[in-house]
Amino acid sequence: MHFLPEDLDNYVVQHSEQEPELLQQLTRETYQKVLQPIMLSGPYQGRVLSMISKLINPKSILELGTFTGYSTLCLAEGLKHNGEIHTIDINEELVDFQRKYFDKSEYGKLIFQHTGSALDIIPTLNKTFDMVFIDADKPNYSNYFHLIIDKLNSGGIILSDNVLWHGKVVKPLQEKDISTKAVLDYNTLLKTDKRLETVMLPIRDGLTISRKK
Repeated sequence: MHFLPEDLDNYVVQHSEQEPELLQQLTRETYQKVLQPIMLSGPYQGRVLSMISKLINPKSILELGTFTGYSTLCLAEGLKHNGEIHTIDINEELVDFQRKYFDKSEYGKLIFQHTGSALDIIPTLNKTFDMVFIDADKPNYSNYFHLIIDKLNSGGIILSDNVLWHGKVVKPLQEKDISTKAVLDYNTLLKTDKRLETVMLPIRDGLTISRKK
């Protein structure tokens, strides 16, 4: 989803960091072999995620929603030496695809895959995190937040994707539109939770940065 005029968006992309070759390969194979390839973060947002991660330089990252591993690799670029990223996805059919690209990268040994429901897996992770990236099923965004907030270190960052939800957040809510309602509730939660400082950015489909005080 692009909210900027196409010519301006192109200018922004052209004057931002280039997508690494490995991620170009991952994108091509995702579009060739995987359903709904539009779920990829994409080159521009990927560079944004990479830059944020490098600025924070986290020791530990939790990602909810791996898909084919594009955003995982972007976030891993900012890890401290011997840091780790734990990524959760419910689709077991993508595990080998993800691992192939993880192992092609320099971060393979730092990436730990978890397959199944994040609602079940998060409570079993006996660790805390410096950064959490939420890009999974929208109806559970608030549920994920309540599970991860106490596992987020003070000063830690939550990155939340798709918070503008194709622009539906400012349109009349349809009665049966569960996902939009969930995103609206989640955005309010991030704004009003006193433990957080939050800024929403109109990047692609919306990216919110929340910092735990």
